[in-house]
Amino acid sequence: MCENKIIAVVVATGSQGGSLVEAILEHPESGLTVRALTRNPDSEKAKALASRGIEVVRGDAEDPASLQAAFAGAYGAFLVTNFNEHGDSARETAQAKAMADAVKKAGVRHVVWSTLEDTRELIGDDDPRFVTFEGGRYLPHSDSKGEADGYFRELGVPATFMRTCFFWENLLGPLFVRRGDDGALLLTIAMGDGLLPGVSVKNIGRFAFGIFTHPEFIGRTVGVANAHLTGAEMADTLARVTGQEVRYEPYTLEELRAFDMPMADHFANMMQFQQAFNAEYVGARDLDVVHSLSPETETFEQWVSEHKDQIKVL
Repeated sequence: MCENKIIAVVVATGSQGGSLVEAILEHPESGLTVRALTRNPDSEKAKALASRGIEVVRGDAEDPASLQAAFAGAYGAFLVTNFNEHGDSARETAQAKAMADAVKKAGVRHVVWSTLEDTRELIGDDDPRFVTFEGGRYLPHSDSKGEADGYFRELGVPATFMRTCFFWENLLGPLFVRRGDDGALLLTIAMGDGLLPGVSVKNIGRFAFGIFTHPEFIGRTVGVANAHLTGAEMADTLARVTGQEVRYEPYTLEELRAFDMPMADHFANMMQFQQAFNAEYVGARDLDVVHSLSPETETFEQWVSEHKDQIKVL
C-alpha cells in the first residue's frame, strides 16, 4: 500500500481543479487523496464533492489565513488562478504570491502551479507589432502567471510549473466556429498555418496527477498539450466526425482587434504571440514528455466525438 498523501486542490469546483479531483479518484491505488479548496464550501458544487466523501475546506487566495489552514498537513497542492474572473493582472499575481507564501509556510512538499509564459521574455521591450497593456504587459493573463513563477523560485517552493495551452473546450463557445454564407462551418482560430497546441480539460487533471506521482519533476517547467494541430487538420477532424462540410478560414489579427467584445486586443495579442513565436511555443510543449505522464491522452477526434453536439456556431 502507498503512503496516504493529501493533495490540496485550489478551486476544486472549477474546470482545472475539478479535473484533477477526478483524476485522483480514478486512481485510488496511487495513495493520493483529495482535499478540495473552495471559497464557498456551501455552494452546490462543493456540497456535491462532499457527498462523494471528499474533504472540502474553505480556501481563498485573497484570504491568506484561510490558505494557511487549508494547506496544513498536505503533501501536495495544485494551484490555479482565474484571470477572466476579474481581468486584473496585478490581482492575479498577488493571488499567486499569497498561495506561494502559504504552501511554503505549510511545508507542502510538491506544488503544481498552473501557469503560462511571460511573453515579455520573447517579445522584448516596446515591440511595435503588439498592443501594450498596463505594466508593459503584452498578454496580461499569461504574463502575470509567468511573473509569479519567479516568486515561487525565490521562496524555494518545491514546485512544478505546468504551462497549459489552448483548451479545446473553447470551441464550445461562440467565437471559433461560424456558419459561412454557403452553409459550411468555418473554423476561425487565428493561427495562420502554424501549429496550435491544444489540451482537453479532462487531460489537464490527468497531466497534473502524473506530475504528482513523479517527484523528479519538482523544479521543472512542463508544457502540456494533448496534440499539436494545424487549423486545417482540426477542420478535417470536425468534418469527419460531424459529417458536415468544415473549412479552416481563420480570422485575421485585424479582424480580431475590431471585434465588439471585452479584451479583443488581448485575445488578438494571444493569437499573434502564438503565430510569431510558434516554434518556441510548440517546442515548450513536448508531447513525448507529457504523454509519459498520462498515457490516457484524448485525441482531438475523441474529444470532438464526445462534444460535437455542444459546439456553438456563431
